[in-house]
Amino acid sequence: MPTFGAHAFIWIGDWTSDSGGTAIAAAGRAGLDLIEIPLLRPERFDAALTKRQLDDAGVRAICSLGLPREVHMPINPAGARDFLRLALDQTAAIGSTFLGGVLFGHLGYLTGASPTPRERDICARTLAGVASDAKERGITLGLEPVNRYETYLYNTVGDVLDLIDAIGADNVTVHADTYHMNIEEAGFRAAIEAAGERLGCIHCSESDRGVPGQGNVHWEQTFAGLAAIGYQGPLVLESFAAVNPDLAGATCMWRTPSYSSDQLVQEGVAFLREQATAVGLA
Repeated sequence: MPTFGAHAFIWIGDWTSDSGGTAIAAAGRAGLDLIEIPLLRPERFDAALTKRQLDDAGVRAICSLGLPREVHMPINPAGARDFLRLALDQTAAIGSTFLGGVLFGHLGYLTGASPTPRERDICARTLAGVASDAKERGITLGLEPVNRYETYLYNTVGDVLDLIDAIGADNVTVHADTYHMNIEEAGFRAAIEAAGERLGCIHCSESDRGVPGQGNVHWEQTFAGLAAIGYQGPLVLESFAAVNPDLAGATCMWRTPSYSSDQLVQEGVAFLREQATAVGLA
């Protein structure tokens, strides 16, 4: 059956040794299977401490990130690969086998034009090397399609499937996100079924990034699609009760959220479990 988790930014606004421990402990108390750890600054990440905190809480981890602006992949592919190699080392050090997110670019980096064939070719060739680095560490990559207002490179599940084909590695998957799908996809079920066995992870995020079930995401379509493909991967509640300064500009999270961390986890995860149970996934 799928595993249920939540993104650390539900509880904290930035990952440090202290705040990370707080989020991990909260995930454990909530009875979650896993927590998604943002590796936005892998050079500062204390993997040994985090591994102990995860073990103490009885929680597993997946990791995710977006590239810093200076290593936006089409303009600095060598820098991007070095950054991702460090992130892979930290992912492996905590015993995680999944690194997802916007591995191809910087959130909020826009050129005012469509991606060029050269830009996409650079991404495919660079990520092929990253996939090889990941395979050596026993890690699967997840590439997250993100809406047009946050990136110009890969916006839909179809875009990422084409990228995966161009990469040509068997350890690269789609990291879907219902918030972005609500903007970019013609339908939730069709996109999920198109991903099929290549769907490695899904962010379950409401249309306003609030509590799932209280917005405009078509959850019945979403879970019907997941059931159709026999999805067994992570179902990760992604929302932001705290606003991370590195992501505020790209995600345009200007207002203080009206919901609490406890509300997001208690109501949100319960809703996701109900939806999964209704279609026979849990």
